Amino acid sequence: MAPPRVFPSVVHMLADAAARAPQREALVMGSERLSYAEYARCAAGLASELKSLGAAGQRVAFVLGNSLDICVAYYGTHAAGAQAVPLNPLYTPRELEQMLGDAAPLLVLYEPGAAGAVEPVAAALGIPHRWMIGAGGRRLTAWRADAGLEAAMPLPDPGSLATLQYTGGTTGRAKGVNLTHRAYAYNISQREALMPSRPDVERILCVMPLFHVYASHVCLHTAAYARGTMVILPRYHPEETVHALAGEKITIFAGAPTIYTSLLSYEGFARADLSSLYYSVSGSAALPATVLEQWETRVGTPIVEGYGQSEAGPVLTYNPLHGVRKPGSVGVPVPDTEVQIVDLEAGTRVLPAGEKGEIRARGPQIMQGYRNLPNETAETLRGGWLYTGDIGEFDSDGYLYIRDRKKEMVIVSGYNVFPREVEIVLYQHPAVREAGVIGAPDSYRGEIVKAYVSLKPGASATADALLAHCRANLAKYKIPSALEIVPDLPKTAVGKIDKKRLKSA
Repeated sequence: MAPPRVFPSVVHMLADAAARAPQREALVMGSERLSYAEYARCAAGLASELKSLGAAGQRVAFVLGNSLDICVAYYGTHAAGAQAVPLNPLYTPRELEQMLGDAAPLLVLYEPGAAGAVEPVAAALGIPHRWMIGAGGRRLTAWRADAGLEAAMPLPDPGSLATLQYTGGTTGRAKGVNLTHRAYAYNISQREALMPSRPDVERILCVMPLFHVYASHVCLHTAAYARGTMVILPRYHPEETVHALAGEKITIFAGAPTIYTSLLSYEGFARADLSSLYYSVSGSAALPATVLEQWETRVGTPIVEGYGQSEAGPVLTYNPLHGVRKPGSVGVPVPDTEVQIVDLEAGTRVLPAGEKGEIRARGPQIMQGYRNLPNETAETLRGGWLYTGDIGEFDSDGYLYIRDRKKEMVIVSGYNVFPREVEIVLYQHPAVREAGVIGAPDSYRGEIVKAYVSLKPGASATADALLAHCRANLAKYKIPSALEIVPDLPKTAVGKIDKKRLKSA
């Protein structure tokens, strides 16, 4: 299968949408709305100003939450020939110092709420330019009425660097992933081959943070590719999300497993008119099969689950929207991409279907490498393959199943335990809302399995009952040695259960 139309860059996508559908609604946030013509003008205006600062070939960081401004920041930065560096506005000064110090941007754009963290760090690092966006600062929508910018948007070199995406730093220091324009745009078309959008039709709801690669790929750039409308919420809230799904007649919804779990528990969800939904997307973490089944029963349209990571541009596999979808699987490789399962020791022996090992991949969407980290790049990119650090297996039909992170595998008395397997069993208990499983040090066995569980509203269960459920479904060495029932599990900024905070609890 070949991918559909491949643009040289996402800027080419926006320029094409503005030329074909200038008056179509492109972005919506509250009472603010931008047409494609206005969107392109804003991107061109920002690009012109950035080029006058000498931004071409440099980096532009933005510490911005969900807004019209961050959308313009992406496209304007790319159009200027600069590399976009999106960062979480909730980062502490320590976290920002490490990432901004590594990125060495020419300019940082930041929202007012991040000023207390950004300004002293940027000053200490000697970042030449700093713009506050919104409130008393400037807006990147200021060029919306400037018709002189109609055809003035510059188009970047497809082989140049487009984005510096920092990973979550699960192994300690966050690593900056270098992606080219060609890789970024090609991957959008690869995903479209398995999960096609409909031109001039889609209305996409974005509640996931746009500084993260999941939302920028599935929401921001999918909207431009399809000449559709992206409706933006500043953050996830169940009532506001349900109101937007129904009121804005959303056709594509992108969420994380924790969001789907939360919506299913929200009383207003059962009454909402969701008849406009075409499909939903789940990403950032594995979706429990029980949650998928409950959602599809309630809504009547599918959740499509895929797999990827920042280093992979980001998408490697998807369940085909118009083909066989397998609950629990992350689907089949996107076009022009090879995915293999290899042994955990050397990573050179390809394993057959049904055997677990490390996932490696190669294709045109793979990163160039990590910024300023040659050793880590050489370890991750070996022999033309991206070694993902994730553990998975293929079934006999070529569908991939993610079993765990290689670094999260727990070794109990010499036996490998994959926390994800234990979590799946816990999710099968009717009282369990969320489950997080980690390894904890043990002087006798090396490590033990420890589980944290939150319960569904109105449900009751004891730790002993949940452990009995595990004993009925798991080998003895996989059964948690400790299980705590907690009101809620900690989450990362993108809605994943935060294993690092569980380990430090």
